[in-house]
Amino acid sequence: MKPKHWLVFILLGAIWSSSFMWIKIAVQEVGPITLVAFRVLFGLLFGLAVILIQRPLLPRDLKSWMPVLILGISNVAIPFFLISWGEKSIDSAVASILDATVPLFTILAAHYLLRDDKMTVPKVAGLLIGFAGVVVLMSKDIGASTSSVLGQLAVVLASVFYAGSSIYARKTTEDAPSIMRSAGPLISSTAVMWLATVLVEQPVKIPQLPITWIALVWLGVLGSGLAFVMAYYLIHEIGPTRTTMVTYLFPLGGVLLGVLFLHEQLSWQLLAGGALIVGSLVVANMQSKSTSTETLSAD
Repeated sequence: MKPKHWLVFILLGAIWSSSFMWIKIAVQEVGPITLVAFRVLFGLLFGLAVILIQRPLLPRDLKSWMPVLILGISNVAIPFFLISWGEKSIDSAVASILDATVPLFTILAAHYLLRDDKMTVPKVAGLLIGFAGVVVLMSKDIGASTSSVLGQLAVVLASVFYAGSSIYARKTTEDAPSIMRSAGPLISSTAVMWLATVLVEQPVKIPQLPITWIALVWLGVLGSGLAFVMAYYLIHEIGPTRTTMVTYLFPLGGVLLGVLFLHEQLSWQLLAGGALIVGSLVVANMQSKSTSTETLSAD
């Protein structure tokens, strides 16, 4: 990756890894559906502000908008809800660890569904090293949460949706304006989540605590609005497999924030797992010694 890609990649990882802490804070006062509804609303307002400033030419036919509207369900509404619901019963650190499984699902799907994002030896080696780091971190936190199996499975299922959505975005939104890729999904997700809020979470609870509002604004403006702009930029610049490897930064950032602000215990698993995760990113982005067309056989 080029230096500009690394800069966006690291910034995106920092923003998204902090989201698990803010979700854990917000879900203490509001339900997961209401949480996501406010989050996507604030993200959409950010996207609309960018559109008003940039004034891009946007398509006016429904066919052009359909892929990004679908992504609003598969890549925003569903996984956001699953993670928020999961964090009602598991720690934010555990959620950040489980969400790091996204590349494992993505690399398999991309190998079969995309022609230019095949499994190379460095990619697989990096993914295995990163997965080892995830396992090291999980060895403590997941073991302490055996009573929250459903919450853990919800976050893993969210990772499956993220992986599939990244492939779908690469195949269907390449010609869409960048702001359309990021703001478009927030249109459908906002509509769906507010409808769900009105129908399911009765009465609708408006947050009262200032810290909850800070969490919702952070999750919306940075974790959804700005982060989506960066994520879709990377998907089309470096491919979905490498982009989803940003999730390998989640355990490192998520657990560190849990230690600093949520009083979770610092452990050797954090240090060892973090080192493996950082190392996996370096290995996965190494060029193979063979030709650039060398890939692992799908047979």
